[in-house]
Amino acid sequence: MASKFIISQDFLTIDDIIQGLKADMVELSPESRNDIAKGRDFLEKKLEEAEDPIYGINTGFGSLCNTEINKSMLSELQFNLVRSHACGVGEPISMEVSKLIFLLKIIGLSKGNSGVSTELIDQMIAVYNAGIVPVIYEYGSLGASGDLAPLAHLGLVLFGEGEAWDGTQKVPTKKLYQKHGLSPIELKAKEGISILNGTQFMSAFGCICLYNAFQLLNLANHNAAISLEAFSGNLNPFITELHELRKHPGQVAIAEVIQSLLKGSKSIIKKKPYVQDPYSFRCVPQVHGASLYALNHVKTILENEINAVTDNPTLLFKEDKIVSGGNFHGQPLAIAFDYAAIACAELGSISERRVYKLISGERNLPPFLVDEPGINSGFMIPQYAAASIVSRNKQLCTPSSVDTIDSSNGQEDHVSMGANAATKWFSVVKNLHRILSIELLTAFQALDFHQPEDTSDVLKSLYTRFREQVLFMKKDDILHNYMQKSESFTVDAFDLYL
Repeated sequence: MASKFIISQDFLTIDDIIQGLKADMVELSPESRNDIAKGRDFLEKKLEEAEDPIYGINTGFGSLCNTEINKSMLSELQFNLVRSHACGVGEPISMEVSKLIFLLKIIGLSKGNSGVSTELIDQMIAVYNAGIVPVIYEYGSLGASGDLAPLAHLGLVLFGEGEAWDGTQKVPTKKLYQKHGLSPIELKAKEGISILNGTQFMSAFGCICLYNAFQLLNLANHNAAISLEAFSGNLNPFITELHELRKHPGQVAIAEVIQSLLKGSKSIIKKKPYVQDPYSFRCVPQVHGASLYALNHVKTILENEINAVTDNPTLLFKEDKIVSGGNFHGQPLAIAFDYAAIACAELGSISERRVYKLISGERNLPPFLVDEPGINSGFMIPQYAAASIVSRNKQLCTPSSVDTIDSSNGQEDHVSMGANAATKWFSVVKNLHRILSIELLTAFQALDFHQPEDTSDVLKSLYTRFREQVLFMKKDDILHNYMQKSESFTVDAFDLYL
């Protein structure tokens, strides 16, 4: 049976959005349909009564806001707006992210405060359910006035123009309309600007990034536990009471997670001759915990955003007004995404340091985790690869949110660059996945030089599943293949959605 995602007025979480993205089709709730109709009726009434220009409805846009447009040309105005703003450049973004942008735009417009018609939403849902995903490009949005250029490429698809994905091929949208028996829609007053204004490009990347960041934090915790055991580390630094003294909730939570992952392990409780472990092992609760706290903060901001009305102008029913404001400005997201990218980069940074210690020939582990080091280089170069990616992530963590460039003849004189923050964070998340996959591969290789059967039941189960796909490396082999298999394993084992 086909799965269905009902678009209602309920508050949506990141998990709800990801489940909605995985659903076979979307549908409007009766409540949402009623709110959309109510908003359109309100707008039509205001248009009939209006004596003064209303921005974006019967005026030009941006610095042309004072140019009034004749009623007979309002539909043409909306088409021209979408076509002229379709200025995306660079490589196309992934189909999954494009699809999520589409879904978030439907959700945003269904609140009723945008004044679009039910016919437009029905068209959007018909195109979405037909599997027609717009081709949207990575660059072009300043993250203020909304994600204008990317959303314009989405808008083109609604009236049969632009390009969409047919499998992995870009094809003219009109070809897919013919295939699915769809017809282009006529845009009404305000509908073009409602499509373009909004933060759905930023928000879609944010949802994908944040969902995966939490899954990767789970992987990082497993890695830390395996690496700690393989390095003959101590469990004392993870005692709950120690972390409660500092009162950081993320730190306390991570310490408890590591204890839980190692519960029942025989080797972790053995007496060790090592008084103290390096920071990359001993300070996992402090470092991973700080990232957890940051991601939870970003989650609050992003969930507020995906449930918000972010186009412009906005219909305020109680006040009986149409207000031109700035809810499309991406600054809340831009700052949050810069923060989240740093949190993810740090998980990768400490992971690479654990890899470095595991291959260093300490604590009864052979140098580079291979027999006959010298004739074999073993795991020497995977650490290089991890270090390279860690360095790249540091470069990507230069904040976007502190930058701004004038646009629209100075009318839009402060922008968030939130779209750049979003795409940078996406790159950091993908890189983090690669780093953590290298650590998992390295940690299990190290564990095999001890007694993996003495580990906890949780880690033993993970080890068994991993070894079914990725074998122990006895002598030098093409490690790229092992690393690729480790990446594939982690996607399934930790429910990643990259």
